[in-house]
Amino acid sequence: MPITYRQAGVDIDAGDALVERIKPLARSTRTPHVLADVGGFAGLCGLPAGLREPVLVSGTDGVGTKLKVAFAAGKHDTIGQDLVAMCVNDVATAGALPLFFLDYFATGKLDVDVAEAVVAGIAEGCRIAGCALLGGETAEMPGMYAEGEYDLAGFAVGVVERAEIVDGRRAREGDVVVGLPSSGLHSNGYSLARRVLLGRHGLDERLPELGLTLAEALLVPTRIYAKALAALLSADRPAVHALAHITGGGLVGNVPRVLPEGLGVELDQGAWALPPLMERIAREGPVEPDEMRRTFNLGVGLVAVVDPAAADGALARLGAAGEAPFVAGRVVRAPEGAPDEARVAFR
Repeated sequence: MPITYRQAGVDIDAGDALVERIKPLARSTRTPHVLADVGGFAGLCGLPAGLREPVLVSGTDGVGTKLKVAFAAGKHDTIGQDLVAMCVNDVATAGALPLFFLDYFATGKLDVDVAEAVVAGIAEGCRIAGCALLGGETAEMPGMYAEGEYDLAGFAVGVVERAEIVDGRRAREGDVVVGLPSSGLHSNGYSLARRVLLGRHGLDERLPELGLTLAEALLVPTRIYAKALAALLSADRPAVHALAHITGGGLVGNVPRVLPEGLGVELDQGAWALPPLMERIAREGPVEPDEMRRTFNLGVGLVAVVDPAAADGALARLGAAGEAPFVAGRVVRAPEGAPDEARVAFR
């Protein structure tokens, strides 16, 4: 008796149905640079006019075990924004304008409704970032994933003038460190957060200090900073000496990546508050301060290192762009060859 691909676990009709649902989502993110709609073998995107020496800037990432929370909570409409954020925030730290995004969604058995919710979140992230959802790939692979689970990966491309790349080389002692608040854990540290919290609380338990259930608090989507950084850079790009996206490794692991050898930062812990969810993780773990610092963003999602003379203007422009920036500290001298963790001091 003949066997079909569906009997082997792959439903081509479901895949086709998902593509039809995705098309309007992708169309809603279209920018003037996009040259073709979703559905072809490759996405086509032109470059903005007027660039003299355009440099393409790329970034790729996933969302880690935050997916486990989405599976357990049965909530899939925001995890796509996390995916976009993790990629476009990295791209924006080079001073680049995000142009387009591609996603990869893989699962053992395709649930069209779940996949559509995920892609709707990706499209929302692209709209927030101002880039186009140019295409992607959906893979149905029986036996590769647990029932009801999937994996996500993303890839973003942006563009910047070669002469306007922000790479940290101009950072110097005395520069002001400006922090932009995170919206929560973002997409890092979830293995530790889950180990601490899910052993003590149900996902539907309401956390009084947050006014949210644990599931809601853990699934707050990663903040996207691309447009705020574009507003900052368009006004006074030379004054912005470095930009750091605070992801895995926290402030101690990410800020030194954008500073020249021999420089570090001194951060004022009183300049911002540790978010309540992170306070709970530290207390209930218990998790030592040094472990918190190298695992979580501590409430700071992005750092801008700016010329002291331009700090007030930078704070004003970021505020006008919808952020709540604050002075987090200053750039200081650090011993040559010092490890990254020794280049970030908390006072």
